[in-house]
Amino acid sequence: MLTVTDVSLRYGDRKLFEDVNIKFTPGNCYGLIGANGAGKSTFLKIISGEIESQSGSVHLGPGERLAVLKQNHFEFEEEEVLKVVIMGHARLYQVMQEKDAIYMKADFTDEDGMKAAELEGEFAELNGWEAESEAAILLKGLGVEEELHTKKMADLSGGEKVKVLLAQALFGKPDVLLLDEPTNHLDIKAIQWLEEFLINFENTVIVVSHDRYFLNKVCTHIADLDFGKIQIYVGNYDFWYESSQLASRMAQDQNKKKEEKIKELQAFIARFSANASKSKQATSRKKLLDKIELDDIRPSSRKYPYVGFTPEREIGNDLLRVEGLTKTIDGVKVLDNISFVMNKDDKIALVGANELAKTTLFKILTGEMEPDSGTFKWGVTTSQAYFPKDNSQYFENSDLTLVDWLRQFSPNDQSESFLRGFLGRMLFSGEEVLKKASVLSGGEKVRCMLSKMMLSGSNVLLLDEPTNHLDLESITALNNGLINFKGSMIFASHDHQFIQTIANRIMELTPSGLVDKQMTYDEYLENAELQKQVASMY
Repeated sequence: MLTVTDVSLRYGDRKLFEDVNIKFTPGNCYGLIGANGAGKSTFLKIISGEIESQSGSVHLGPGERLAVLKQNHFEFEEEEVLKVVIMGHARLYQVMQEKDAIYMKADFTDEDGMKAAELEGEFAELNGWEAESEAAILLKGLGVEEELHTKKMADLSGGEKVKVLLAQALFGKPDVLLLDEPTNHLDIKAIQWLEEFLINFENTVIVVSHDRYFLNKVCTHIADLDFGKIQIYVGNYDFWYESSQLASRMAQDQNKKKEEKIKELQAFIARFSANASKSKQATSRKKLLDKIELDDIRPSSRKYPYVGFTPEREIGNDLLRVEGLTKTIDGVKVLDNISFVMNKDDKIALVGANELAKTTLFKILTGEMEPDSGTFKWGVTTSQAYFPKDNSQYFENSDLTLVDWLRQFSPNDQSESFLRGFLGRMLFSGEEVLKKASVLSGGEKVRCMLSKMMLSGSNVLLLDEPTNHLDLESITALNNGLINFKGSMIFASHDHQFIQTIANRIMELTPSGLVDKQMTYDEYLENAELQKQVASMY
């Protein structure tokens, strides 16, 4: 068991944590959530001992081991991949090194023999004989093929290094596992494998992630970091979000009878319990949910931006026709004869492993890049708004305040009070609107870009990874805004829930061409898995 007692931390006048007291128990997965800058990663570093708190203590049970997902992808460049994974169990790796050093001695003494025997005993107790096979299984599960296991880390791509470091954290069944954004840079197959691993993991997991689908899939509890305190809630992220909204509605209606509130709570819990997946975690979660009392749910102090796209003109039936688009970049063909027709009410998710291919298609459709061959034509009733993956050109060397920055994109040269109100809905209030656009954080820039798009009144949206840099609150607001959008769109995202709840058409850019299906994302994944199983039979 991991126990946090009276932990506090301040940076100058800024309070991150104050008197945090929590017990993290085995068999549970805790999703640590909080606004950007609230201190989630810092809290994990305090637990791991990388940072010292100013007061309080963190205590592990006797003989228990804690593992952390490392963030420095270049830490082990000269080490062999398989060894890097085994390094996740520091004591086991130390025993292996000491044992090998003794056996390498030219003048092997009786004392060396006794020491080697001791180490061999400890090696067996630590399951050392299974270490290499366990490491190989973890690597393969995450998609690192066997031929890479004996290579040096320096020979791997960035994505492969991420997977090796994740395997390192998972290795040896640690008693407490700390994961900070573990799904970053993982492909869908690796994420699915990790989900199943954590669902069946019997010890304690604390995870920070902006992937709501992942949190919903693996978490038994949510640890909410708010106002320097951490409050534990039973259930996954969606349950926490919906229960906090329910609590807010109840708080606003103080005159409502308690019996009616209890009935509403019971119906709410029953709905979530019925929708739980069939995993072991979901079964135990359902039992915990059934024990929740009315006083256990509380409104959140979180603020959600308002994201709403209102087209100024109704869209016609003729939207976009793409024929034979081909593009080669640095000698590599990233688009090869891409053709499709976009229809009214299409909400197209652009998926595929090649990030450059998706971004290139967006740039061609918005006129930022010329194709080598092929054509595209937008319908006369369409107006497009574009969210680029890289927005730096909009903010570089800008001495404009946020109000003046946004005014550049206001079609009717709106008044300052209108622009201030508009920025306020995107959580820029008071003096914040007078900040220079050039000093904004990544998340603030994204909210500004979304404001720019909302002001345009466009009826077709093109969005290239719009959830990057956003916190969970902003992702949820954007997700809801795009669900309610009455126009059409093409978007790229790695957020499973985002794609599943918005898209009605999936287009995958593959090396062999475009795969185009009119279906939801989950249906598409199920169909792809079924095809793979059928192919393996022949």
